[in-house]
Amino acid sequence: MKVVEILAPGFEEIEALTPVDYLRRAGAEVVTLGINAEGETFSEVITGSHGIKVLCDKSFDDYLKEVKEQLPDCVVIPGGMPGSSNIGKNKKVIEFIKKMNEAKKFVCAICAAPIVVLAQTGILVGKNFTCYPGMEKRIDDFIPVDLELTSSDLLNNSCLKEDEPCVREGNLITGKGPGAAEQFSMMIVDALFGQEVMNSVKSSSCQR
Repeated sequence: MKVVEILAPGFEEIEALTPVDYLRRAGAEVVTLGINAEGETFSEVITGSHGIKVLCDKSFDDYLKEVKEQLPDCVVIPGGMPGSSNIGKNKKVIEFIKKMNEAKKFVCAICAAPIVVLAQTGILVGKNFTCYPGMEKRIDDFIPVDLELTSSDLLNNSCLKEDEPCVREGNLITGKGPGAAEQFSMMIVDALFGQEVMNSVKSSSCQR
């Protein structure tokens, strides 16, 4: 299974590194792809929202050149601010996420990312999802000015599961926040590899 994770300056560290760790334990080929903040020069060393620096595997642009039209099995988008906002402003990433969804590949986002990144793609329409508490009320702040859709359009018939740490509906997996990073990661492992592998990872990593 091939998984890519998008990292941008200001990402939430625990939400980014937990999925990478557990997915690699499960046997996934995980590649971390970095992007720069708008107006800044790209650096392979991405600084998270708590000042932790992470060396990404390669840039998102280089990855697209290498794989051309091929898509991975899953994309993971951590939350954190301004990390989520930096990802949401990147048109190439947004188009990539749309293609992943259209191909029924797994699209996974946690914390602020379901609202800041995914909502503008239309993926949340008619779906159950979760996000960081209160972010759903700020959706208008993150709708691109050139997108001729309203928050009502982007959340039409969707249902926010406020009491759920993680929610899976079809190829969409969403998580609530940093404290749900482990459950979010294991839900992705289960979706990609099945319950037997998930239980093996859970046991070997001494999860509760």
